[in-house]
Amino acid sequence: MSRIGKMPVVIPQGVEVKIDNENLVSVKGPKGQLVKKMHQDIIIEMENDTLLVKRPSDQKQHRALHGLTRALISNMVEGVTKGFEKALDINGVGYRAAKAGNKLTLTMGYSHPVEMIDPDGVTTEVPAPTKVLVKGIDKEKVGLHAANIRSVRKPEPYLGKGIKYANEIIRRKEGKTGK
Repeated sequence: MSRIGKMPVVIPQGVEVKIDNENLVSVKGPKGQLVKKMHQDIIIEMENDTLLVKRPSDQKQHRALHGLTRALISNMVEGVTKGFEKALDINGVGYRAAKAGNKLTLTMGYSHPVEMIDPDGVTTEVPAPTKVLVKGIDKEKVGLHAANIRSVRKPEPYLGKGIKYANEIIRRKEGKTGK
């Protein structure tokens, strides 16, 4: 049995979950609404204020989908109640970020500033010129947008310059030595 898959998903007060007969899961809460189509083989059952995810057999694919489906539903419930946030740090002389409307402008040492528009359901904040916060209710979209921002200038191991996650540790390398 999957350790993650067999855990029930507790639905907090103020969150409404609907399950279609085609495994279309709709979660509505105080921060918004998320809809996701789950695999048709997985069985999703509602009991009082908990959701149970079950698999029809012990086939390898069903075992893999069991824990995945439970984690996706749990992330949807957490997203509409608390939301998700990724923090990015910018290191380097002259490297900075600025926000105007829904456009994030990154000055990262290229000959031109890099402009990125926030996707639907995701917002970016710039509390300081070297800090960027990516917020939203969909964990997948928040992580993807944060990764796209990081890919503008990944941190390099010699000087540590670039965009890194706030909790990321960059393994530093020693530079060239003389004779």
